[in-house]
Amino acid sequence: MRPARALIDLDALRHNYRLARGLAGGRALAVVKADAYGHGALRCAAALEPEADGFAVACLEEALALRQAGIGAPILLLEGFFEASELPLIAEHGLWCVIHAPWQVAMLERCTLQRPIQVWLKLDSGMHRVGIDPEGYVQAWHRLQALPQVSDIIKTSHFARADEPGCTRTLEQLDTFTRVTAGLPGQASLCNSAALMAWPQARADWGRPGLMLYGVAPVPPARDATAGLRPVMTLESKVISVRDLAAGEPVGYGARFVAQRPTRVGVVALGYADGYPQSAANGTPVAIDGRPGELIGRVSMDMLTVDLTGHPDAGVGSTVELWGRQVAAADVVTCSQTSSYRLLCGVKRVPLQYHG
Repeated sequence: MRPARALIDLDALRHNYRLARGLAGGRALAVVKADAYGHGALRCAAALEPEADGFAVACLEEALALRQAGIGAPILLLEGFFEASELPLIAEHGLWCVIHAPWQVAMLERCTLQRPIQVWLKLDSGMHRVGIDPEGYVQAWHRLQALPQVSDIIKTSHFARADEPGCTRTLEQLDTFTRVTAGLPGQASLCNSAALMAWPQARADWGRPGLMLYGVAPVPPARDATAGLRPVMTLESKVISVRDLAAGEPVGYGARFVAQRPTRVGVVALGYADGYPQSAANGTPVAIDGRPGELIGRVSMDMLTVDLTGHPDAGVGSTVELWGRQVAAADVVTCSQTSSYRLLCGVKRVPLQYHG
């Protein structure tokens, strides 16, 4: 069998959730959308359910998969519903639902449900993606509050630049949220991972940690709040071939790497079809049998190459970690000019192996 695999540490996942919940100071929904950021939503939710206050997913399909797997905890639909036919299913399965647009308010007013649902009414406080405009938010809140179809309303919004600790935009959005919702009763939710870590003044009743659950910090790692995170995924494979290059010889597509000295090259069975970024530069860190090493040459679909010159004991069968316990995903992100979100969500084809 091909040796590429992603090891998922469920103990680390639980540890990171506890850290996030502690930062939230109240309750926290574990965000497991996009198949738990590539970590496997069903297994991650099952591991967290005994202590999680609930979960958040993008859409009804993701929520129903969790319910069918036996997850009974609250589940929030972050994008709400897309058509009226979803509302009876939302009520039947006891799901919580974001309302972010006037058409959703109107559709909810026209429907009949077997039991009321909890609504998270989203304010566009300045991200300008989805959310009720500030001018219409209070009216939308009162319309929903008057409906027998609605059991409770949580006030919510989302920050556009919380991962930039020096940027004032988050404080501007917080001021907008505070001003618009002043006088409206009920709980609130504002903080994703970055806001939980970098903007303590924005913490409210509910946190919504996502990326930090998986051990990757969305803000600079020097921040104290990131120090306790533990990586959940370790992506690894093995060396399947060793080549010796003379000085001046290239390796891989496009001859992006040319040996400056006699170089021993290890070919690893993992490539961009598995989710490793094709844009990773020469020198991107890896770990070879537990020792620091580096990527050389262009990443291809199924294989990549590493420098074994300083690893005389390494050869065919040696384990190469691409990120995880020894190689920080953030370092791979920097060397690949991508994002942590894209890196983790892009993992595919490799089997996920769980422990902890």
